[in-house]
Amino acid sequence: MSSQGEKFEKRRLRGSYASTIVSISLVLFMLGLLGFIALHGKILSDYAKEKIELMVLLKENQKEADILQFKKSLDVMPAVKSAEYITKQQAAEVFAKSENDDFIGILDFNPLPASINLHLHAQFTTPSNIAKLKRDILKNDMVKEIAFDKTLVGSMNDNLETISLVLLIFCGLLFIISIALINNTIRLALHSKRFLIKTMQLVGATGSFIRRPFIETGIVNGILASVIASGLLAGVIYLGQKEIPDLIEIELQNAVLFGSLFGIIFVLGILISWFSTYLAVRKYLRLHSDDLY
Repeated sequence: MSSQGEKFEKRRLRGSYASTIVSISLVLFMLGLLGFIALHGKILSDYAKEKIELMVLLKENQKEADILQFKKSLDVMPAVKSAEYITKQQAAEVFAKSENDDFIGILDFNPLPASINLHLHAQFTTPSNIAKLKRDILKNDMVKEIAFDKTLVGSMNDNLETISLVLLIFCGLLFIISIALINNTIRLALHSKRFLIKTMQLVGATGSFIRRPFIETGIVNGILASVIASGLLAGVIYLGQKEIPDLIEIELQNAVLFGSLFGIIFVLGILISWFSTYLAVRKYLRLHSDDLY
């Protein structure tokens, strides 16, 4: 009879540990998924900003050597990510291809100017930074005009700031809720050990001695939960890359950031499990024997 009771207790204990690990894994997965969305949103917003093109239109009859020298001076500007020289002929070919219209054959000359097309680093794509950059570039006598979509730049920055703020608030709320859920899950798992904890305390065991095995188990559970959550998140990222192949290059360029995300999940799993276990055991250590029932 005693043997059957011990087997039942072991099964219940394993079930308790398994449910704790699964619960923590799901919470960490949700945190990691939200972190991935936030991180990916930042990457995508930077990617979109760096696609904004400033066309530095050049005056007619400029020497090729002077234009190339001017392009080099633009390349070294801190705000400029890349600069591409577009000749008059290339501009005409692009226009004819996009509009399906051979206007040169009608006009007998090419009215399009040569240009240097600039792509900026994401942090320099605000209206104020672009205005400052325009003033600096227009000082050069070779420049006729600088063209870009002002409406697109303004609306993009406003919308991205709003989305980032909402996402940040949501991340904070979910993090607080997640800690509360993990804490309650671990407390429930330790509820069945309350008599054992109190018995050890009554026979003279110190608080640190009683806490040690529970905290060690909690840390192991946190590690296992972190590994499971990381595996689930990696699966989601893999499926996302298959559905949107164009984003694979972006992902690879930011491998360090995504590695940091997995590292944060791992550390959070250990820290939250350790801290919640510590608080739960301390609670039962402080309870009187009559309060255990």
